[in-house]
Amino acid sequence: MAADAGVDPALVHHYFGSKDDLFLAALELPVDPRVLLAPVVAAGPEDAGARLLRTFLGVWDDPGNQLTFLGLFRSVLEPDGGRLISQGFVPVVLEPVGHGLGLDRPEVRMSLVASQMIGLIMARYLLRLEPLASMEPELLVETYAPTIQRYLTGDLPA
Repeated sequence: MAADAGVDPALVHHYFGSKDDLFLAALELPVDPRVLLAPVVAAGPEDAGARLLRTFLGVWDDPGNQLTFLGLFRSVLEPDGGRLISQGFVPVVLEPVGHGLGLDRPEVRMSLVASQMIGLIMARYLLRLEPLASMEPELLVETYAPTIQRYLTGDLPA
């Protein structure tokens, strides 16, 4: 990729450490999702769905973060915007969570988790669909966590 941009790959490594670090730096996020998700991973797979959702809602419900994240999410809706999710967010942020939790088939499981997160972002933050938009975070956790947990640790079709 660096070569496609006419940049020496060694410079990317020198300034950013890795391709993943470059991806996150380019997004100019107010938080590093890998740092935020480290405690989710450290606590293991049991109840990881609830911890993941609490972390996610804590970041998205913070007024200081919302404009940045909404702008980023809107770019996903542009032509070729899906690559941001499929080639960025899922492999850089979510799949390492699946690997860290020791899940089998983390690429499948974390894509399923992403589908729930994207739907929640769309309904709660972009479309402001009521009562979802004003629902208390803990009620959202109680509602969504069982599905997320099933995606993380439940049986998957072959």
